[in-house]
Amino acid sequence: MRTSSHLRLRALLAAAVLLAAPAVVRAADDPLTTQVKQLQLKWEAIKFTVPEGDKQTEQMTALGGEADALAAKYPDRVEALIWDGVVTSERASMVNPISALSLASRARDTLEKAYKLNPDALDAGAPTSLGVLYYRVPSFPVAFGDKAKARHLLEQATTAAPDGLDAWYFYGDFLLAQGEYAKAREAFTHALAIPLHPDRPLWDENRRLVIREKLDTIKAKL
Repeated sequence: MRTSSHLRLRALLAAAVLLAAPAVVRAADDPLTTQVKQLQLKWEAIKFTVPEGDKQTEQMTALGGEADALAAKYPDRVEALIWDGVVTSERASMVNPISALSLASRARDTLEKAYKLNPDALDAGAPTSLGVLYYRVPSFPVAFGDKAKARHLLEQATTAAPDGLDAWYFYGDFLLAQGEYAKAREAFTHALAIPLHPDRPLWDENRRLVIREKLDTIKAKL
C-alpha cells in the first residue's frame, strides 16, 4: 500500500517532466557533439510526441541507457553529464515512488558532477536542472528537496544565462510555486522575450506554450 509520502513524491516528480533541456553548442568536428545532439533530439521526440504511458516510459528508459553509456564514456565532459542527468530525471517522473527517488538521487549526483566541471555550460544547464530537482522533490525525511538551494541555483542560472530559456522558465516556475507572483511574472516575461531557437522548434514551442499558460495563471491571481 502506498503511503501519502510516496504518493506525494510520485506526484511531484511527475510534475518535473519539463526538466531543463539545454542546447548543445560545441565544435562541429567534436564526436561528442553529434552524440549529445542525437540524445537531445530523441529526448524531445519522446517527451513531446509520444503519449504518456507504457510506450513513452519504455522509450525513455531505453534512452536512459544511451545517456548512461555516453556519460560513462565521457566522464569528464560536462555536456554528457548534463544530458545524462536530464534523461535520468525524466525517467524518475515515470516510475513508482521508490524507483523515482533512486533515479532522482542519481540525477542529482550526476548533475552535481557537471556543476563542478562547469556551472555555466549549456546555458547553465547543471544549476538549472539541479534547481528543478531541489524544489520539486520532497524535503527530508522523504527525500532531498531544499527550497533554499533551489533558489540559489536558479538565480545563479539566470545570471549565467540571460538568454537561457530553461533557466528563466524554471526560475519563474519556482517563484510561482512559492507564491511570489509578481517576480514569477517578470521571469516568465523575460523568458518569452528571449529569441526563438530555430534549431529546436519542438522544444521551443512547447516551453513557450507552458510559459504562456503560467502567465495566465498569474494574471488570475494578481
